[in-house]
Amino acid sequence: MRENDFVSGSYSGPLMNGKVTYKSPSNIALVKYWGKKENQVPANPSVSFTLDSCATTTSLTYSKLDEPGKDFSFELLFEGKPKPDFKPKIQTFFSRISAYLPFLKSYHFVIETSNSFPHSSGIASSASGMSALALCLMHIEKQLFPEIEVDYFNAKASFLARLGSGSAARSIKGPLMQWGHHQDTEGSSDLYAITYPYKLHEVFNDFQDTILLVDKGQKQVSSTVGHNLMHGHPFAEQRFKQADDNLSKLRKIFIEGDLVNFIKIVESEALTLHAMMMSSLPYFMLMKPNTLQIINKIWEFRAKSKSHLCFTLDAGANVHVLYPKSDKELVLQFIKDELVAYCENGQYLCDQIGNGAVEI
Repeated sequence: MRENDFVSGSYSGPLMNGKVTYKSPSNIALVKYWGKKENQVPANPSVSFTLDSCATTTSLTYSKLDEPGKDFSFELLFEGKPKPDFKPKIQTFFSRISAYLPFLKSYHFVIETSNSFPHSSGIASSASGMSALALCLMHIEKQLFPEIEVDYFNAKASFLARLGSGSAARSIKGPLMQWGHHQDTEGSSDLYAITYPYKLHEVFNDFQDTILLVDKGQKQVSSTVGHNLMHGHPFAEQRFKQADDNLSKLRKIFIEGDLVNFIKIVESEALTLHAMMMSSLPYFMLMKPNTLQIINKIWEFRAKSKSHLCFTLDAGANVHVLYPKSDKELVLQFIKDELVAYCENGQYLCDQIGNGAVEI
């Protein structure tokens, strides 16, 4: 689909009042996207596991105004309390998507949102939050235009979510999502994410993700700033090619359930992401000493136990420990025995691969 396909035509349903609630998960990228073009278009494609338990629940109450306003009318409650510092991001999001949802200025919205994970725990709440809100808005559009089909609904929800937070495009469905055009992936697009279209070995269907909370503080450099530092980065073009190549390699790995080479690509991607940060100008580092301690402990344990756990990192210090369900008992004992000591207040979250957002 092209961008113009997401511009709404005349609505056939009546404007009405109502309320809708969606629960949408976060996701963890295996091939990382770092760097973007205008309009939230990724500089390279990415692929991610959709999570299950780490999710945002958003309720959207919508009330028709007597006449459309000059600006957007909304209020925002985060975990039951007003959250003024979130409002500018919603204002920007509505501005970006208004051309695709012409009803936005005809309603007053009350947005009530909460996370299943601790605030500032390093989980990508922008991905879960923006995807949940995009789905709520698509619910309204479907009331106004009942002919919308499921595939279009999901594609447009991903398209809209992307305009709020790039990685949110990958949280609509699961278990494996790809965002960004890739020459070897049929149907891939820079505009929205697609469910990975090729065979996935059963070993990946119930993969586990235990998130070690190394540092729950606010990052000293935001992801938005970090993405922008890829413009003019001396290694950017080679990095984008690496991501393309790794996506091509993963196709065979996913089919065969090749965990050895899966681990090589996933860990290399995580370290390359942080290498880009450390080699940009200005340079910066989001890993902490305990992040490195955990990585070394994982390498030692994997060599000793012959298990198939690996790590990946987002743009932060926390560590995602990925492993097949068959290794769960072994890995969780290892985490309790050796890795908890490196977590802030001994905190970690247990999650697994999920199938995407649901209406509640």
